Amino acid sequence: MAALGRQFLTTFHTSLVAVRWASKKSGGSSKNLGGRSPGKRHGFKKVEGAFVHAGNILATQRLIRWHPGAHVGMGRNKTLYALEDGIVRYTKEVFVPPPRSSESRDVICQLPKGAVLYKTFISVVPTTEVGSFKLVTML
Repeated sequence: MAALGRQFLTTFHTSLVAVRWASKKSGGSSKNLGGRSPGKRHGFKKVEGAFVHAGNILATQRLIRWHPGAHVGMGRNKTLYALEDGIVRYTKEVFVPPPRSSESRDVICQLPKGAVLYKTFISVVPTTEVGSFKLVTML
């Protein structure tokens, strides 16, 4: 009987050794992973008074923060670029929406009494560059 008890113990003991555990530890789940993406580098690229060539990017934006002025174009993704060579100028102008437009219904009604709306325009004043070096062919 004692031999029979030892046989069961050894069999039970060997079955513990044969148990397999997970080969990879569980990592768990994390749900708050937002906000770690890099910035998109939106903003103005040329300051006031800077000389720009035609095609230079003046500002990148997601919403329309700066409006195109004279000699400035707007791309499909609202990027402002120069149409002429010249000097960059930033101006603020009073914005008065048309009477029956959606802006006058939505925006003007929510403003306090006497508030004034402004729009910032980026313009390029066409000039020729001073101090540029051009290749002169020798005679």
